[in-house]
Amino acid sequence: MIDQLVHYDKELFLFLNNLGTSQWDSFWLFMTNKFSSIPLYGLLAFFTYRAYGLKRLIMTVVAIALLILVTDQLANFFKYGVQRLRPCHDPSLNGLMRLVKSSCGGKFGYFSAHAANSFAVAVFFTSLLRPKYKYIGIFLVVWALVVAYSRIYIGVHFPLDVLTGIIIGSFLGGLFLQLLLKFTAKYDH
Repeated sequence: MIDQLVHYDKELFLFLNNLGTSQWDSFWLFMTNKFSSIPLYGLLAFFTYRAYGLKRLIMTVVAIALLILVTDQLANFFKYGVQRLRPCHDPSLNGLMRLVKSSCGGKFGYFSAHAANSFAVAVFFTSLLRPKYKYIGIFLVVWALVVAYSRIYIGVHFPLDVLTGIIIGSFLGGLFLQLLLKFTAKYDH
């Protein structure tokens, strides 16, 4: 069962990864770069400040920092626990895939921290800001999907790595928002 799932995952990866063309490579490299999201994070901080004030912004920044820390460490725990090779390190895919970036990254890739972090942020801020900014969730989910897909496009994650990251990130984003809301209800007077 697991072997069949891994086989389908590799086939889907090859299909999606090979859809890429050199004309689009720079766009996907930009989207996968963690620093390209800094303007978005700044905008989310501004919206949070505008909607809730400085005290809530500071609490939100702390919650997001902890959320990213937990998500990254959980991804590392899984990567070294599961030890599934990244596509670019998988000898069975040698010569069949496109590696768009100059380096492959670490040896193991299950699950995608990029996908988990982007969805954690998207779910957290969608729920936090939706009462004040009605359509922010659509934008954030599209952004998170683009970041998640970029990992397949550039050749460093399988679709299952990305899907697992999406699920875990979404769960953690919702959990950390609930923790923030409980904390702010208690101390935000």
